[in-house]
Formats: sequence, C-alpha cells, structure tokens
Amino acid sequence: MKLFKNTIKLLKKLPLLEVGGLLVGGLLVSCELQETPYSSIFTSNFYKTAGDAEAAITGVYGGIGDLYSGPAPLMNSDFSADQVYPRPVVARNTYTLYTYDPAYSAAVSFNRTFESPVFTWTSCYRGIEKANWVIEKVPAIAMDTKRRDEIVGEALFIRAYMHWMLAKNFGDVPISNTLENAIIKKSPRAEVYKQIFADLEQAIPKLPSYSASLVKGRASKEAAQALYAKAALYAEDWAKALQQAQAVINSGKHSLMPEVKDAFDVSKEDAARVENMFAFEAESYTPGRSSQIMGLYSPANAVEFGKTGFGSIFVYPTFFSSFSPLDKRRALLDTNFRNLQGAIVPQRNITPITPRGILVKKYQDPNSVGAAHAINIPLLRYADVLLIAAEAEARATGPTATAYGFINQVRRRAGLPNLPTGLSKDAFIAAVLQERSWELFAEGDRWHDLTRTNTFMTVIPKAVNDVFPARAPQPKHRFFPIPQDEINANPSVEQNPDWK
Repeated sequence: MKLFKNTIKLLKKLPLLEVGGLLVGGLLVSCELQETPYSSIFTSNFYKTAGDAEAAITGVYGGIGDLYSGPAPLMNSDFSADQVYPRPVVARNTYTLYTYDPAYSAAVSFNRTFESPVFTWTSCYRGIEKANWVIEKVPAIAMDTKRRDEIVGEALFIRAYMHWMLAKNFGDVPISNTLENAIIKKSPRAEVYKQIFADLEQAIPKLPSYSASLVKGRASKEAAQALYAKAALYAEDWAKALQQAQAVINSGKHSLMPEVKDAFDVSKEDAARVENMFAFEAESYTPGRSSQIMGLYSPANAVEFGKTGFGSIFVYPTFFSSFSPLDKRRALLDTNFRNLQGAIVPQRNITPITPRGILVKKYQDPNSVGAAHAINIPLLRYADVLLIAAEAEARATGPTATAYGFINQVRRRAGLPNLPTGLSKDAFIAAVLQERSWELFAEGDRWHDLTRTNTFMTVIPKAVNDVFPARAPQPKHRFFPIPQDEINANPSVEQNPDWK
C-alpha cells in the first residue's frame, strides 16, 4: 500500500478500514469480476462507537509494528553509520557501501525491500493515513470525552512520529495531514517540522502522563514531549528542544534504570519503561509484533541471545575500542559467546567473515520463538532526553553547569567520571555527540546524528575494517532518495535534487 496511487486515491474512491494492520473491509471491482462482500466494514458505517474508536487507534499503532518489523529504520541508518556493519549480503551491504540507487534495485531484485528505505517510506505514509482517519472521524463519536481526546492525541503523536521519520531519512517530503490531499508536492523540511510541532502541541494536553498502569506501548504526554524535543533538535530549534526536554525531566515521571543493561533485559521490560518511554512492543507470538533484529544480531547457536540466530550484524573494532574499560555500556558488546552446548566460542570463530567479530547484546531473548523475540525495541529513551537537553543547552547558551548536569547523569550511570569542566562550546558539543554514540548505539540513532550535523563525510571513511576496507559517502547520501516507484505513482513529487 503506497501513499499516493495505491492508497489515498483508492481510499478516496472507496474508503476502507485497516485495523491492526489487517484489511477488514473493502470491495474490489473490475470489468471481469465483481464480488459481493458479506462481512465488510466501510467508513460510512464505522467510526460510530467507542469500540470503533479503540479499534481504529489500534490500527494506527499497527503502523509502528509495520515500520519496525523489518526493521528498516534500524538497519538502513545503522548500516550507514560507524558503529555496526552487516555480513556482506547483496542488497543489505548497499547502505554500508553507499551503492543504492533511487529504484533500490538491489533490494527489489533480492526481495529485501522490507529492510530498505522503501519500507520506511511506505510504512510511514500508511501509518499517517490511518492516523488521519482517527484525527478526522473520532472527535464526532459520542463516547467518554477524556478517552476520546486521548485517542486523538495518540493519533497525532503517531502522525508526528511518522513525519519525523520521513524528514530525517528523506529530507523534503509531502505533508499528509488530511484525507483530501492525495496528490501533493513535497514540502521543505522546515515546513514538515512545523507540522510535527503542531501535531505534538495538540497531542500533549490530550495524552495521559506516564504511570505504571498506562497500557503498554501507548503514547504518554512525556513521550510526546520527548519526541518534540528530539524533533526540535533536528530542526535546530535549540530553545524548543531544551524546553520540551526539561518538561520531561521536571515531570519526575521518568528516570534512568540503575544499570544500563537493565534497560535491555527482557525479564525487566516492565520496570524499564521508566527509562524506555516509548518502544516497539515486540512479542514472540503475536502477529504484527515480531521483529527480526534479535536474530540478525545473534550468532547461530548462542544460548544467551535467542533460539535462532543468523549472525548478520557485528561491531566495528574502532567503535569497540573507543569505550573506556570503565564504561559499563561495554558489557552490551562482547568478543565471545556461549553456545547451546555450554562451550565458549572465541572471537576468531564468531563469524566466518572476520576473526575480529564483535557482538551487540542489546537485543537478547533466550526464550524466543525461533527468531521472534519479546525484547522491546526502544524508540524514545530517557537517557536520550538528558543528552538532548545537554546539547540544546550548550548550543543555545554554552556549556553551562546545567548542561554538564544533564550529560553527567548519563556518564555516572555508565560508571564514568563527570565530564571535565572548562570545555569550549564546540568541545562540549562534540563530547555530547560522542556520548550519544556510546549510549544509543545500535538503536538507529547514530546515522541521523551524523547527517543532522553534516559530519558523516569525515566520520564514515574512518569506520572501516577487514570486511569493508573502504567506504566513501558522497554529499547526496545525507538523505536517502525517494523511492522511484513513488515518483512514478505521483508526478507531483520530485526526486531529491542530489539524486536527480
């Protein structure tokens, strides 16, 4: 399902409802075949009851499931950056080597579109389309007004999240904020961020504050403020980024887990929501809630990682060596593993592609069902909020004591001493960006830090190893090209200038 030709134009002709990622209503007509639906839900008889509203918002959250089931947002960004690299599989290594094209030919040819920017584009606009239906239709439903407002707030949050995902991956993109704008041109990134901010400003007062009783996976007021802070950081609106990050911090609703590894412990994920403010709630058994990220990071026969592992992602030695021996986050990386027989597999045998294989241990579920895991994928973390606040404060005012206080909370939890005082503004910001790299590695964040600061062309050539001995990104790689199929479907959309 695509934003333009395959989705919105069809919906305008014959509205359908998609709930939880499953098509539950519709009628396809051609000159050769007509089918009479005996159990269908059309928008003309839906959006009438509280139950309809709940079903619809479940469908909106299904957009997050679509997005991260690949999970394309993690793989595209992390493979492009300087922390982890894939086994050199055709189509998957195009992001590491910057050999992809606007048609994503390799991904299409080798059936890997689900882990490509194509998947990010289509999943985001599909999620936005679902959110638009809720935002437009639910306010007219006669139901508990508090819950009705919450549902609309959740849809606004998801729509903002999807537009942010599109803007940071593709740059200028179409803004889809009504059910009518089917064939639309791209908007400048600045306009996209204005839409994101507008949605979040409406969402924040509608959403409930975080509590342990909040339904798992649902957005809270503080999660919306965290997203606002991060989007404002990307838009270089330092005042807004700091204001929203401080709102989260001052709420007292969230904190760091005592040990960093606990934020990624599948047995502690309920307690870890105090830090993992919004996450993809992965489940081993539930359709639409599975992800392959654990299997990709897990070597085969690794008892601690999961029942099934593919051994497909590893860590650059330069990134591993950048950690201080004191840094507790280094325990989330490893140079050996214990196999199903209980034997320790040494580093030289981790992978057949290099004797210097290094493993990521953020995504582990020893009780997985095959490669389907129950460990959540964090999307907004409190540690991230603290680092956003530190960077925004420093960029706006300089490295004040307040800015130091934010970053030092993250460093102390990691077992590191406070950052040395007296740093220049540039040196402090560089320290925050480095801290972000250590704290948020393998979470789909690093590439976007490098592109938003436009430092990727100097950093990436240094991130090489014996598997990928040379990497040479060009200016056009700052943003992914818009999928050519989408341009073909909507002639109003132009390709990113650097990709023409």
